[in-house]
Amino acid sequence: MSIKLAIPQRESIELQHAVFDINGTLAIDGVAIPGVSERLKTLSEQLSIHLISSGTHGNLKELEQALGFPIQNIVKGDEKMRYVQQLGASKVIAFGNGVNDNGMLRLAVIGIAVLDSEGTAMRAIQAADVFVNGPINAIDLLLKPKRLIATLRD
Repeated sequence: MSIKLAIPQRESIELQHAVFDINGTLAIDGVAIPGVSERLKTLSEQLSIHLISSGTHGNLKELEQALGFPIQNIVKGDEKMRYVQQLGASKVIAFGNGVNDNGMLRLAVIGIAVLDSEGTAMRAIQAADVFVNGPINAIDLLLKPKRLIATLRD
């Protein structure tokens, strides 16, 4: 399972893992954003899905049910970065919105900063390769990879 990206003027990338922060990225106020679960399931046919969260709202079990994937409780930014590193950063695309996501966004071969109602930390934006409005658009970059290629080409 993988997504191969041939980005002009760059090395080809073979993604195997998608790592998503939950709160502020896939959920707002601890509630999954409509349409995200279906897109994650579709994406899981091509990539291994990893959901991580510091559990701000204390409802990780409910979010696991709503999103359809297990969630790793990872609190600190350096822990998120190590998680990406253990997967093999050159095979990871990471998604997040918070200050504690900036390390994993920078380390992953592609980092996507996501903007929604909770906002996006400037450090996350600066660490990312792409800044996108909402999780649906973010996931669609992989479901329709020509969008991502067009954005990242030199």
